[in-house]
Amino acid sequence: MLVDALKAEGYRFSLNRVLVFLSVLLTPLLFAVGGVLFHWITKTNGDRAAQAANLPLNTPTDAVNLGEAISFAAANCANGFVLICVLIAAATIYAGDYRWETWRLISARNDRASLILAKVGVVKLIAIVSSLFFLIASFVFFLAQAVVYQRGLSFSIAGDDIGGIALTWLLSYVRIVQFTLIGLLAAVMTRSLLAALIVPWALGFIQSLLGQIGPVLFGMDPGGWPLQLLLPGLAYDTLKAAVQGALEAPLTGAVVWKSLIGLGLWILVPLGAALAWFRKQDLSKE
Repeated sequence: MLVDALKAEGYRFSLNRVLVFLSVLLTPLLFAVGGVLFHWITKTNGDRAAQAANLPLNTPTDAVNLGEAISFAAANCANGFVLICVLIAAATIYAGDYRWETWRLISARNDRASLILAKVGVVKLIAIVSSLFFLIASFVFFLAQAVVYQRGLSFSIAGDDIGGIALTWLLSYVRIVQFTLIGLLAAVMTRSLLAALIVPWALGFIQSLLGQIGPVLFGMDPGGWPLQLLLPGLAYDTLKAAVQGALEAPLTGAVVWKSLIGLGLWILVPLGAALAWFRKQDLSKE
């Protein structure tokens, strides 16, 4: 029954071409085009400055390593713009049946848990596809660097880096899904598409603000339990830094468990609460 619901939800999403473009293609397209323009403008301005100062043009000769595009994409595919674009699709998927009053038509054909989990499953697929397109855009970014600066190309990834890249990508994927699950809970509780879109964004803004002022004004330790439990974004950043080796060894073990628990709770609690609320919800008028 879950498979049937997943197929139906995926088919409905695929028919909304505007939503597919916004959630999957917009960010990679902007990044790829912006990357090409960035390299071209930087090269042009640098050449003009060198000519004005009667200096020789400094053209790098080392090759561009396309392997770095993979690690770059893994570390940045959960950036703020991606989160917002995927959230637009997630809010539409989670709250669309409330908006169009179609719940009463489909809820009789499947169990409620499968209907909700199917929506979450489609959002997970969107997150994966969005990450893959961002990887393609990262290759375009690095290729443009090679073309504009007339540098060669190489491809190399150290064996020790493969596991770190995979874990970093997994963390980015989990962060995207976690962010959208706030929208799921908001959609079920309020029956509003606007709430499903605004609540995660507003909560994320408040959390980022707390992450900046908490350590300064209240003396809160970024690696302590309060901030790691309250701020899933901080927990994600901490785990990513630990995977990439940016944390010192004595701190890594203590902080990682707090971050894992904090990020895990921000996934399980919204999902569990949404399922429980939806099971008891009256859908006779939806």
